[in-house]
Amino acid sequence: MSIPRSRVASAAGAVGTAVLVLTGCGPTDVSDPTARAAAGGVTVTVELHRTSANAAELRATFRPDQPGFHVYSIDLPDEGVDGLGIPTRIGVRGANTADGPPTADQPTRLIRPAGLPTEIPVYPDGAVTFRLPVHLNGSGPMDVVVSYGACSESRCLMPVTNKAIRLDLEDLEDLD
Repeated sequence: MSIPRSRVASAAGAVGTAVLVLTGCGPTDVSDPTARAAAGGVTVTVELHRTSANAAELRATFRPDQPGFHVYSIDLPDEGVDGLGIPTRIGVRGANTADGPPTADQPTRLIRPAGLPTEIPVYPDGAVTFRLPVHLNGSGPMDVVVSYGACSESRCLMPVTNKAIRLDLEDLEDLD
């Protein structure tokens, strides 16, 4: 039994279109600027989403590379609690400015290091995403500056302080 060429061509075209749609090839819209950096056992992905002509929301996802690790709360004091813990920090540097404090998509929980009376606020193990409102004062690159530490119940990794992750705002879609 043979299949007519027109049906084969039609099926091949449909498969090709499906592949383009599923892989993202072909025409695309201008996307929001995104960047990624990895250090200290954590991969940080930052995205900027314009919300109005002069405002945007920065989303920074901190994802520990190993299971069973967490990052510390943004509410932790700069010096930690009794000198313990590395607070998570996120900010912007350059022409654009933060327009409020960051918020997290996960609640904190308290952990008590073995043998110590101190409780330290951390996020649940795994990824946590922070949102930071940003006032857009100019174009060009914007540095997102992050600090954090990742720990498990039994060990901590090297903390990261003031790491700059560059976002190219040339890709930011105009909402005018």
